[in-house]
Amino acid sequence: MVQLLLDAGALLGESPRWSVPEQRLYWVDIEGRTIHRTDPATGTDEVMQLDQQVGCAAPRAGGGLVAALEDGCALIDAWGAAPRPFGPAVLADKPEQRFNDGCVDARGRLWVGSLTSDKAHPAATLYRLDPDGSLTEVFGRLTTSNGAAFSPDGRTFYHADTPTHAVRAYDVDPATGALGDGRNFHQFALGNGRPDGAAVDAEGCYWSALWDGWRVVRLSPAGELLQTIALPVQRPTMIAFGGADMQTAFVTSAGKNLSDEERKAQPHAGGVFAFRVDVPGLVQPMFAG
Repeated sequence: MVQLLLDAGALLGESPRWSVPEQRLYWVDIEGRTIHRTDPATGTDEVMQLDQQVGCAAPRAGGGLVAALEDGCALIDAWGAAPRPFGPAVLADKPEQRFNDGCVDARGRLWVGSLTSDKAHPAATLYRLDPDGSLTEVFGRLTTSNGAAFSPDGRTFYHADTPTHAVRAYDVDPATGALGDGRNFHQFALGNGRPDGAAVDAEGCYWSALWDGWRVVRLSPAGELLQTIALPVQRPTMIAFGGADMQTAFVTSAGKNLSDEERKAQPHAGGVFAFRVDVPGLVQPMFAG
Protein backbone atom coordinates (compact mmCIF):
# COMPACT_ATOMS: atom_id res chain seq x y z
CA MET A 1 0.00 0.00 0.00
CA VAL A 2 1.42 3.34 -1.09
CA GLN A 3 1.54 5.98 1.64
CA LEU A 4 2.30 9.69 1.53
CA LEU A 5 5.49 10.07 3.56
CA LEU A 6 5.91 13.82 3.12
CA ASP A 7 3.56 16.33 1.50
CA ALA A 8 6.55 18.34 0.32
CA GLY A 9 5.00 20.22 -2.59
CA ALA A 10 8.28 19.96 -4.50
CA LEU A 11 8.46 21.52 -7.94
CA LEU A 12 10.78 18.76 -9.17
CA GLY A 13 11.55 16.27 -6.41
CA GLU A 14 14.39 13.93 -7.37
CA SER A 15 17.44 11.90 -6.34
CA PRO A 16 16.26 10.04 -3.22
CA ARG A 17 19.26 8.45 -1.47
CA TRP A 18 19.07 6.45 1.75
CA SER A 19 21.80 6.97 4.35
CA VAL A 20 22.23 3.76 6.33
CA PRO A 21 24.32 5.36 9.12
CA GLU A 22 21.81 8.16 9.64
CA GLN A 23 18.63 6.25 8.75
CA ARG A 24 17.56 9.32 6.81
CA LEU A 25 16.40 9.91 3.27
CA TYR A 26 18.24 12.58 1.28
CA TRP A 27 16.51 14.01 -1.78
CA VAL A 28 16.48 17.21 -3.81
CA ASP A 29 13.99 19.64 -5.31
CA ILE A 30 15.86 20.56 -8.48
CA GLU A 31 13.93 23.69 -9.39
CA GLY A 32 13.37 24.63 -5.76
CA ARG A 33 17.18 24.62 -5.36
CA THR A 34 16.99 22.64 -2.14
CA ILE A 35 18.41 19.48 -0.60
CA HIS A 36 16.22 17.68 1.92
CA ARG A 37 17.01 15.29 4.74
CA THR A 38 13.90 13.43 5.88
CA ASP A 39 13.44 11.17 8.90
CA PRO A 40 10.70 8.67 8.01
CA ALA A 41 10.30 7.70 11.67
CA THR A 42 9.28 11.19 12.75
CA GLY A 43 8.35 12.93 9.50
CA THR A 44 10.93 15.64 10.22
CA ASP A 45 12.21 17.25 7.02
CA GLU A 46 15.33 19.43 7.15
CA VAL A 47 15.96 21.73 4.19
CA MET A 48 19.20 23.17 2.81
CA GLN A 49 18.75 26.08 0.40
CA LEU A 50 21.25 26.45 -2.46
CA ASP A 51 21.97 29.19 -5.00
CA GLN A 52 21.78 26.84 -7.98
CA GLN A 53 19.51 24.10 -9.18
CA VAL A 54 20.72 20.74 -7.89
CA GLY A 55 20.22 17.73 -10.16
CA CYS A 56 21.25 15.08 -7.66
CA ALA A 57 23.11 14.58 -4.40
CA ALA A 58 24.63 11.61 -2.59
CA PRO A 59 26.29 11.01 0.79
CA ARG A 60 30.10 10.98 0.95
CA ALA A 61 32.10 8.32 2.78
CA GLY A 62 33.93 11.00 4.74
CA GLY A 63 30.78 12.87 5.70
CA GLY A 64 28.74 15.48 3.91
CA LEU A 65 27.46 15.24 0.36
CA VAL A 66 28.46 15.40 -3.27
CA ALA A 67 26.05 17.41 -5.41
CA ALA A 68 25.69 17.95 -9.15
CA LEU A 69 24.61 21.53 -9.80
CA GLU A 70 23.84 23.61 -12.88
CA ASP A 71 27.40 24.03 -14.13
CA GLY A 72 29.45 21.40 -12.30
CA CYS A 73 29.80 19.20 -9.26
CA ALA A 74 30.45 20.33 -5.69
CA LEU A 75 31.21 18.96 -2.25
CA ILE A 76 29.18 19.91 0.80
CA ASP A 77 31.32 19.19 3.84
CA ALA A 78 28.52 19.23 6.41
CA TRP A 79 24.80 19.79 6.52
CA GLY A 80 24.17 23.47 5.79
CA ALA A 81 27.70 24.20 4.57
CA ALA A 82 28.16 26.10 1.33
CA PRO A 83 28.96 23.89 -1.69
CA ARG A 84 32.56 24.13 -2.90
CA PRO A 85 33.30 23.31 -6.55
CA PHE A 86 34.81 19.89 -7.17
CA GLY A 87 36.07 19.03 -10.63
CA PRO A 88 35.68 21.14 -13.78
CA ALA A 89 32.67 23.39 -14.33
CA VAL A 90 31.99 21.48 -17.51
CA LEU A 91 28.57 23.01 -18.14
CA ALA A 92 29.50 26.62 -17.38
CA ASP A 93 29.50 27.53 -21.09
CA LYS A 94 26.35 25.51 -21.83
CA PRO A 95 23.44 27.56 -20.41
CA GLU A 96 20.94 25.26 -22.09
CA GLN A 97 22.18 22.35 -19.96
CA ARG A 98 22.26 21.44 -16.26
CA PHE A 99 23.18 18.31 -14.36
CA ASN A 100 20.41 15.82 -13.68
CA ASP A 101 20.31 12.18 -12.56
CA GLY A 102 23.28 10.36 -11.02
CA CYS A 103 24.39 7.37 -8.96
CA VAL A 104 27.52 6.18 -7.16
CA ASP A 105 29.24 2.91 -8.10
CA ALA A 106 31.00 0.43 -5.82
CA ARG A 107 34.33 2.22 -6.33
CA GLY A 108 32.86 5.46 -4.98
CA ARG A 109 32.62 7.21 -8.36
CA LEU A 110 29.64 9.40 -9.26
CA TRP A 111 28.04 8.71 -12.64
CA VAL A 112 26.06 11.82 -13.50
CA GLY A 113 24.37 13.05 -16.65
CA SER A 114 23.10 16.33 -17.95
CA LEU A 115 19.93 17.34 -19.75
CA THR A 116 19.40 19.99 -22.41
CA SER A 117 16.48 22.34 -22.94
CA ASP A 118 17.43 22.47 -26.63
CA LYS A 119 15.51 19.32 -27.55
CA ALA A 120 16.31 19.67 -31.27
CA HIS A 121 20.01 19.21 -30.54
CA PRO A 122 20.70 16.23 -28.23
CA ALA A 123 24.00 17.42 -26.77
CA ALA A 124 23.61 16.29 -23.16
CA THR A 125 26.27 13.94 -21.80
CA LEU A 126 26.85 11.23 -19.21
CA TYR A 127 30.00 11.79 -17.15
CA ARG A 128 31.90 9.91 -14.44
CA LEU A 129 33.26 11.94 -11.54
CA ASP A 130 36.16 10.16 -9.85
CA PRO A 131 37.11 10.70 -6.17
CA ASP A 132 40.15 12.75 -7.25
CA GLY A 133 37.91 15.30 -9.00
CA SER A 134 38.64 14.17 -12.54
CA LEU A 135 35.62 14.15 -14.85
CA THR A 136 35.39 11.69 -17.74
CA GLU A 137 32.90 11.90 -20.59
CA VAL A 138 31.25 8.47 -20.89
CA PHE A 139 28.92 9.07 -23.83
CA GLY A 140 26.96 11.92 -25.35
CA ARG A 141 24.20 12.79 -27.82
CA LEU A 142 21.58 12.65 -25.06
CA THR A 143 18.53 14.79 -24.36
CA THR A 144 17.72 13.86 -20.75
CA SER A 145 20.19 11.58 -18.97
CA ASN A 146 18.32 9.44 -16.43
CA GLY A 147 17.84 6.01 -14.90
CA ALA A 148 21.47 5.42 -13.89
CA ALA A 149 21.90 2.27 -11.77
CA PHE A 150 24.17 -0.74 -11.39
CA SER A 151 23.50 -4.46 -11.08
CA PRO A 152 24.38 -6.11 -7.74
CA ASP A 153 27.71 -7.40 -9.08
CA GLY A 154 28.58 -4.02 -10.57
CA ARG A 155 29.05 -5.48 -14.03
CA THR A 156 25.95 -4.04 -15.70
CA PHE A 157 25.15 -0.34 -15.96
CA TYR A 158 21.63 0.80 -16.75
CA HIS A 159 20.75 4.13 -18.32
CA ALA A 160 17.77 5.87 -19.92
CA ASP A 161 17.58 8.86 -22.25
CA THR A 162 14.05 9.63 -21.12
CA PRO A 163 12.47 10.87 -24.40
CA THR A 164 13.43 7.60 -26.14
CA HIS A 165 11.18 5.66 -23.73
CA ALA A 166 13.99 3.08 -23.58
CA VAL A 167 16.30 1.71 -20.89
CA ARG A 168 19.65 0.46 -22.13
CA ALA A 169 22.12 -1.88 -20.41
CA TYR A 170 25.91 -1.82 -20.75
CA ASP A 171 28.60 -4.24 -19.70
CA VAL A 172 30.99 -2.38 -17.40
CA ASP A 173 34.46 -3.13 -16.05
CA PRO A 174 34.03 -2.42 -12.31
CA ALA A 175 37.73 -1.60 -11.89
CA THR A 176 38.13 0.94 -14.68
CA GLY A 177 34.54 2.02 -15.28
CA ALA A 178 34.92 1.30 -19.01
CA LEU A 179 31.66 0.47 -20.76
CA GLY A 180 31.04 -2.06 -23.49
CA ASP A 181 28.46 -1.71 -26.22
CA GLY A 182 24.94 -0.95 -25.05
CA ARG A 183 21.87 -3.06 -25.72
CA ASN A 184 18.16 -2.40 -25.39
CA PHE A 185 17.00 -3.61 -21.98
CA HIS A 186 13.37 -2.51 -22.06
CA GLN A 187 11.35 -0.37 -24.45
CA PHE A 188 8.31 1.34 -22.94
CA ALA A 189 5.32 2.04 -25.16
CA LEU A 190 4.89 5.63 -26.26
CA GLY A 191 2.29 7.73 -24.53
CA ASN A 192 2.09 5.85 -21.23
CA GLY A 193 4.98 7.24 -19.23
CA ARG A 194 8.71 7.71 -19.81
CA PRO A 195 11.55 6.15 -17.78
CA ASP A 196 12.97 8.58 -15.23
CA GLY A 197 15.04 7.70 -12.14
CA ALA A 198 15.72 4.11 -11.11
CA ALA A 199 17.15 1.71 -8.54
CA VAL A 200 18.13 -1.96 -8.45
CA ASP A 201 17.12 -4.47 -5.76
CA ALA A 202 18.98 -7.42 -4.25
CA GLU A 203 17.66 -9.81 -6.92
CA GLY A 204 19.06 -7.60 -9.66
CA CYS A 205 15.66 -6.29 -10.72
CA TYR A 206 15.49 -2.77 -12.09
CA TRP A 207 12.83 -0.42 -10.74
CA SER A 208 11.92 2.56 -12.91
CA ALA A 209 9.77 5.60 -12.09
CA LEU A 210 7.69 6.58 -15.10
CA TRP A 211 7.27 10.32 -15.67
CA ASP A 212 3.69 11.02 -16.81
CA GLY A 213 3.01 7.34 -16.13
CA TRP A 214 1.44 7.40 -12.63
CA ARG A 215 3.50 4.34 -11.62
CA VAL A 216 6.79 2.64 -10.89
CA VAL A 217 7.62 -0.74 -12.41
CA ARG A 218 9.93 -3.63 -11.57
CA LEU A 219 11.79 -5.28 -14.44
CA SER A 220 13.62 -8.60 -14.27
CA PRO A 221 17.35 -8.82 -15.08
CA ALA A 222 16.20 -9.89 -18.54
CA GLY A 223 14.06 -6.76 -18.95
CA GLU A 224 10.67 -8.42 -18.42
CA LEU A 225 7.91 -6.55 -16.62
CA LEU A 226 7.33 -8.22 -13.25
CA GLN A 227 5.39 -5.73 -11.16
CA THR A 228 3.58 -2.40 -11.42
CA ILE A 229 2.90 -0.11 -8.46
CA ALA A 230 0.29 2.57 -9.15
CA LEU A 231 0.92 5.97 -7.59
CA PRO A 232 -1.44 8.86 -6.84
CA VAL A 233 0.71 11.31 -8.83
CA GLN A 234 1.29 11.71 -12.55
CA ARG A 235 4.99 12.41 -12.41
CA PRO A 236 6.99 10.11 -10.15
CA THR A 237 10.65 10.89 -10.72
CA MET A 238 12.88 8.37 -8.91
CA ILE A 239 12.83 5.46 -6.51
CA ALA A 240 15.20 4.46 -3.71
CA PHE A 241 15.22 1.73 -1.10
CA GLY A 242 15.83 2.20 2.61
CA GLY A 243 14.58 1.61 6.11
CA ALA A 244 16.19 -0.63 8.69
CA ASP A 245 15.67 -3.71 6.49
CA MET A 246 16.06 -1.93 3.11
CA GLN A 247 12.51 -3.04 2.25
CA THR A 248 10.86 0.36 2.11
CA ALA A 249 10.68 1.99 -1.30
CA PHE A 250 10.72 5.80 -1.41
CA VAL A 251 9.50 7.66 -4.49
CA THR A 252 9.93 11.37 -5.21
CA SER A 253 7.60 13.27 -7.53
CA ALA A 254 7.12 16.57 -9.36
CA GLY A 255 4.38 19.11 -8.88
CA LYS A 256 5.32 21.73 -11.47
CA ASN A 257 3.41 22.70 -14.61
CA LEU A 258 0.10 21.16 -13.60
CA SER A 259 -3.22 22.72 -14.55
CA ASP A 260 -5.77 23.50 -11.85
CA GLU A 261 -7.75 20.46 -12.95
CA GLU A 262 -4.70 18.20 -12.84
CA ARG A 263 -3.77 19.45 -9.40
CA LYS A 264 -7.25 18.66 -8.08
CA ALA A 265 -6.76 15.07 -9.25
CA GLN A 266 -3.37 14.81 -7.51
CA PRO A 267 -3.27 17.18 -4.56
CA HIS A 268 -0.05 15.61 -3.23
CA ALA A 269 1.96 16.06 -6.43
CA GLY A 270 5.51 16.94 -5.44
CA GLY A 271 5.29 14.70 -2.38
CA VAL A 272 7.48 11.81 -1.29
CA PHE A 273 5.74 8.43 -1.17
CA ALA A 274 6.63 5.10 0.44
CA PHE A 275 5.60 1.47 0.16
CA ARG A 276 6.92 -1.87 1.35
CA VAL A 277 8.62 -4.37 -0.98
CA ASP A 278 9.26 -8.10 -0.68
CA VAL A 279 12.87 -7.95 -1.92
CA PRO A 280 15.26 -5.51 -0.22
CA GLY A 281 17.09 -2.88 -2.16
CA LEU A 282 20.85 -2.56 -2.40
CA VAL A 283 22.73 -0.37 0.05
CA GLN A 284 23.99 2.50 -2.07
CA PRO A 285 27.74 3.17 -2.06
CA MET A 286 28.96 6.55 -0.85
CA PHE A 287 31.02 8.94 -2.92
CA ALA A 288 34.69 8.45 -2.06
CA GLY A 289 35.85 12.01 -2.76
